[in-house]
Amino acid sequence: MVQPLGYLKESPSQTAGPYVHIGCTPNFTGVHGIFDKDLGSESMVNEQTRGERITIRGRVIDGSGTPLRDALVEIWQADADGFYNSPSETRGEADPNFFGWARCPGDMDTGEFVFETIKPGRVPFRDGRMMAPHVNFWIVARGINIGLNTRMYFSDEEEANAEDPILARIEHKVRVPTLIGKRDGDTVTFDIHLQGDKETIFFDV
Repeated sequence: MVQPLGYLKESPSQTAGPYVHIGCTPNFTGVHGIFDKDLGSESMVNEQTRGERITIRGRVIDGSGTPLRDALVEIWQADADGFYNSPSETRGEADPNFFGWARCPGDMDTGEFVFETIKPGRVPFRDGRMMAPHVNFWIVARGINIGLNTRMYFSDEEEANAEDPILARIEHKVRVPTLIGKRDGDTVTFDIHLQGDKETIFFDV
């Protein structure tokens, strides 16, 4: 007999509060003895990882243009061949030497986050069309009720970006640059703007 689940009410949303770092990155905050290392703080790559090494740097910036100093950023991405390190990956075998996910608290003085990773390969959209290389971002901070999801594409992938089915769905093309990381050598800079004229596109996922 099917039972009604009306008694299971959705809990009200709360901001991440000032405690998100204590819960997610206790060692970063000086709270030791819970984990040897904060989850997601270890390098995504090792000496055997396939692909082109890159460093992603950026800041989370509020509507006044001020970098947040208490943001927490996570990324996840495909490996150099376009496979995810996930049990649900059925297209092929992901690089066992690439973790594919990492977490980084923003620097408490500058707000900068830094990830040492590799440039991802192209991944198919659900209809089979190939998406441009991209990195998925999740952002949480004090004052944000629900974690924000966005993507970073690469400035040196103009042709692939032009074919990307997600970027093609963006109606206001003037906003597409908010999803493009600026590449300079091995460094890709990607600032995430929460509000204002440069507000980053966020995804409802």
